[in-house]
This record gives sequence, structure tokens and C-alpha cells, in this order.
Amino acid sequence: MDGNGRWAKRRFLPRIAGHRKGVEAVRNIVRACTDRGVQALTLFAFSSENWRRPADEVSLLMQLFVSALQQEVDRLHENGIRFRAIGDISRFDPKLVGLLEGAQKKTAANTGLTLTVAANYGGRWDILQAMRRMFEASPQLRAEPTRASEADLAPYLAMNYAPEPDLFIRTGGEQRISNFMLWQTAYAELYFAATLWPEFKAKQLQDAVHSYLQRDRRFGSSSAVL
Repeated sequence: MDGNGRWAKRRFLPRIAGHRKGVEAVRNIVRACTDRGVQALTLFAFSSENWRRPADEVSLLMQLFVSALQQEVDRLHENGIRFRAIGDISRFDPKLVGLLEGAQKKTAANTGLTLTVAANYGGRWDILQAMRRMFEASPQLRAEPTRASEADLAPYLAMNYAPEPDLFIRTGGEQRISNFMLWQTAYAELYFAATLWPEFKAKQLQDAVHSYLQRDRRFGSSSAVL
């Protein structure tokens, strides 16, 4: 969800104003995905690299995260949306950790859209922590690591509860994955939008989906085989 800071800068506003506007965009896109019958939506809210930002901006982001959870969780629950959080949340303030855990518990039985927020998350971290957990749980694999397979590792990845993504969208004009779901996006279709995140609405989502639907997904096979 890239472009909050640039959106604010173009309007001579502080960066936090862009992040607040970005929360509105989240609300709109969640609603649009629900209307379209999307099964899973994962939002990259805060990467493990974002700690490098100025301390005051990080602090304000954490406060915004807290307020967004306080305001939105009941609405998510009322609409049957299941909330999940992935990433190393132990570094966050206990209040934020409690809100994240409470939101997951409250919505756990919901069967609508699964909304995942990646917070203090990185794709490399995900693969590394999964590998460590797999070896801790399976002494036989630790003794003979060459026996380990993708199927052995899969249950320990952060997104083990969701299907692999079909479509990866990045806003703001940058054309890179930036350490997001590196394992899971191996065969995702990539879509890069010039639109800044605060201006990304249902119309822009529709454009991304339309682009996806025009593509020939072969997963390594030829179109003749499929």
C-alpha cells in the first residue's frame, strides 16, 4: 500500500495525514473485495524494514494502528470478516499486541473474507522462522535436512491458513516486491499501479482484476498442455 507519504507531500500535509487517508482506502478496498466475493486479502501494513523510518513517524503509525483496530474490529465482525495478523508482533507495544490478538480471537469463527494484516513482517523472515520451527518440531529432518520438502515447510509459514495469492498489487508506481510474501507469490500475477494508495479505490481494484483476467496462467506448463 505505497504512496501515503507522497500523497500528503503533494498537498503540503504531514506524512501522518497520508497514513490516515490510507486507512480510509483500506476500508474502501475491504468493502470492494467483500462485494466481489474475494476469499482472502492480505495488506502489507508495516514491514520489518519500516523500523528504519524516523522514530516520530513510527510512533504515529503505531498510534494509528491502535486507533484503526479499536474503530474497525466490530465492523469487520459484523460483516463476517475474519481478521488475521502475520509478522513478529512481539516487538510492538503490549496494548497493540493485545488488540491484534483480541481481533483475531473475536473474528476467528467468521467465514467471509479473510483479511490479513502483515505487521513487522518480511518474506525472508517468514521463510527463516518457518525453517527454524520445522527443524525444532522434526528432529529427523534436522538430522537429515536433505529429506525436507516444500510440504514439510508449508505448515510453518505465516500464511499457512490461506491459499497462495493469485494477484499481487502494488500501488504508488514502484515495481518491486519489497520482501513481501516471497514464498507465497512464486506464481502470483504482478500488477503495478501508478495510483497512490490513498487514491486507490474500487475502480482501480477493478482495473487490476481485469488485467489479471486477461492473463494466461500456466504455472510452468505450456498453454497447449493446459
